[in-house]
Order: sequence, then structure tokens, then C-alpha cells
Amino acid sequence: MEKVLNFKQGRVPLLISMPHAGLRLTPTVQAGLIPAAQSLPDTDWHIPRLYAFAAELGASTLAAEYSRFVVDLNRPADDTPMYVGATTGLYPSILFDGVPLFREGLEPSAEERATYLQQIWMPYHQTLEQELARLKAEFGYALLFDAHSIRSLIPHLFDGKLPDFNLGTFNGASCDPTLAQQLEAICARHGEFSHVLNGRFKGGHITRHYGHPAEDIHAVQLELCQSTYMEEFEPFNYRADLATPTQVVLRELLEGLLAWGRQTYGK
Repeated sequence: MEKVLNFKQGRVPLLISMPHAGLRLTPTVQAGLIPAAQSLPDTDWHIPRLYAFAAELGASTLAAEYSRFVVDLNRPADDTPMYVGATTGLYPSILFDGVPLFREGLEPSAEERATYLQQIWMPYHQTLEQELARLKAEFGYALLFDAHSIRSLIPHLFDGKLPDFNLGTFNGASCDPTLAQQLEAICARHGEFSHVLNGRFKGGHITRHYGHPAEDIHAVQLELCQSTYMEEFEPFNYRADLATPTQVVLRELLEGLLAWGRQTYGK
């Protein structure tokens, strides 16, 4: 298996996770995809570029190299469903639009998928866990920001247009409530964008599994509408004119996380 992740260690107690940014495919997955899936439409497009400023803040970053069409890093290893209703699993079988992802009979075998779990899913989560442990050991706490994006209109998954900024804290279980309040207040100051806390997206496996405020590890997911920074349909072009004002809010959110940590923990 080729390089499966891109990790850069920072100098502040913040890790930004980007589990759905990957574009690589295994030969079996690539050969089996339906034509409509070949362009990888359900990717969290350009997320590393959108958050490139995080290096200036000193944050650690962890980004996937392989597509979620191979294995979804934001689902539990046992594939327990994350949401009620239409959703996708550890090994996606449908596109967000509800159509089958693979041509009939060309899905990866159980053995191949077990390899994806061991060689792609496991290294990502081991790196995530180790970095959170390092941050907590050094600073006394750790902050995890799980960065995602999605097309603003997907009738198969949700009704109507999504808010621009969808914050998720697993209904308050993955981070201190005062942190969630501060992040929501930052979004509210930017009236040009809509936002919601724990709406359709409450946080996937990463937020739910690693966020333990009682143990001083606080996790927040952001599901960002792609209409705020890119063209939502093929060829999925990045739009700097849209992204620049969006990055203002993203920077404030990350700075808000760090400021909350310093205020709460004294460092």
C-alpha cells in the first residue's frame, strides 16, 4: 500500500483531522466504480488547501491520502451506523445520491477490505490517537478539530439546503459546553454565513470516539458547505474568491479553540 496519510506535527495543543480529503484509489476500487463515481464526487475537496493557514497557527494536521470510496476513516471499525436514516458505511456501497457505487459484481472482496482496514484505517487512527496523547502529555489537554465538507444540497441524505457551517459535538458529549458556545458565537458574528450546532451532522466516529472532555480531550466536527469555497460539481474547482472570506471564519474558529484552551487550562 502506498503512502496512506499526511501528518505534520505542530507546536500548539490542536490537531486538525481531514479524513475525507484523500483521492487515491486501490486498483480494485478504481476498476469497479460506476462511471459517475470515477470523478470521486463525495470527496471533501480541497480541505488541506482550505486549511493551509493552520500551519501559521502551529496546529498539527492529519490528512488521508486514500478516498473514502476505499474505506471511510470516519466510521467505526465494526461499521456501526452513525446516523438514523440514509447514510454511508465503513465500506461505502452507494454514492451520496443513493445510486450504487460499484458495478454489479465488482465490489472489493472481504479479504481486500480487511486489508484496507489494516493498512489505511488503522494507521490513520493510530496516528490520531498518538498525537492526541502527545498533546495531552505536553499541554495537559488536547483539542481535536475534524474538518469536513459536503455539497450543500443532497436530497437523498437531508431535506433542503444545509447551513454553511455545521458544527457537531455529539450533542455536547465530545467537548466542554463553553467551548461549543464560543465557537457558535464566532459563527454568529458572521451573518453572511448560516450555521447550526448539532443539526444534521453531530460528529462522526472521530468526534464521538476521541472527544472525552472529562479526560481533557475536546473534539469538534465542522461539516462545511462546499458552496462556501468551491464549485460543487465536476470539475470541483477551488474558488479563491469564495474561499478567502470563508477562511476568515475558519481561522477565527481555530483561534477560538486555542484561546479557550489557554483560558481554561492556563497554557
